[in-house]
Amino acid sequence: MKKATWSLAHDRQIAIGPKSVVMGIVNATPDSFSDGGRTERVEDAVKLALDLRAAGADIIDIGGESTRPDAEPVSALEEQRRVIPVVEALAHHRDVVVSIDTYRAETARLAVTAGAHIVNDIWGLQHDAGIARLSAETGCGLVAMHNGRDRDKLPDPIDDQLAYFRQTLEIARANGVPDETLVLDPGFGFAKDPAENLEIIARFGELLHLGYPMLVGTSRKRFLGHVTGRPVDQRDTATAVSCAILRLRGASIFRVHNVAACIDALRLADAILEMQSGFPAP
Repeated sequence: MKKATWSLAHDRQIAIGPKSVVMGIVNATPDSFSDGGRTERVEDAVKLALDLRAAGADIIDIGGESTRPDAEPVSALEEQRRVIPVVEALAHHRDVVVSIDTYRAETARLAVTAGAHIVNDIWGLQHDAGIARLSAETGCGLVAMHNGRDRDKLPDPIDDQLAYFRQTLEIARANGVPDETLVLDPGFGFAKDPAENLEIIARFGELLHLGYPMLVGTSRKRFLGHVTGRPVDQRDTATAVSCAILRLRGASIFRVHNVAACIDALRLADAILEMQSGFPAP
C-alpha cells in the first residue's frame, strides 16, 4: 500500500496508506435514508459526532441534505442552517477532523471558515467549480465523488468512472487544486444498480491507476440489502465485510454510519496488508 499524506485546511494532515482512515457519518437532516431525524438538533448531531470519534472515527462527515434518490432538495440557506452550527461546535474539539458533505461552494466556504477541514462533493466538482477554487484558496481537502445521476453513462461501469474522473481532474487542475488535497470516491449507490456496484468492487483495482487515494461509501447501501435481503438497519455486518474487501483491493478511506461495527474488520485488513507490504502499521 503506497504511503501518502492528505493535506487539509487549517494546517491539518491525515496519513494515507498503512492504516485505514474511517469517516463517521452525521446526517443533520430529517429525512436521511438511514437515520433521518435522529440528529436534526445541533446538540444531538454534536453528541453523535463525538461518540463516533470516541469509537475510532478519524473524520466526521456532516451533511445537511439527504442524498437518497427521492429526497426533496433543500435551499442553500436551509442546508447552512442545519450544518454550520454543528461545524462551529465541533471546531472547539481540536482532535476532531470535520468534513462538510455539500455540493454548494457557498455552503462549503462557510463551513471551512467555521472550522471544517474537508469538503465532500457528491458531484465531483462538476456541479459547482467554486468548490475547486475554494480548495486552491484554503488548502481544504476535497472528496470528489462519481455520480451517475442526470447524465448518459457508458455501458461499462469502470470506463464510466474513468471518463467521469478525467473530467473532474481537468476541473481540479484548471482551478489550481493541489494534488495532495484530492481524494476520489466511486459513488456506490448513486445511479448504479446492484450488479454495477458489485462489479466496481470486483474491479476496484482498475480505479487505482488514476493515482489518487480512494474513499468508499458502501455503508447500509441498497445493493447490500439486495444481496443479503436485510433492511437498512440490519446492514452493518455487510457494510463491514464490504469495507474489508475494498481495503484489501486498495481503498484508503471508509465512510460509515456504525464506526464500531467496521473498525475490527478494517484492523484485520490492515494487518493483512502490513504482512504483504512489509511496513508496520502505526
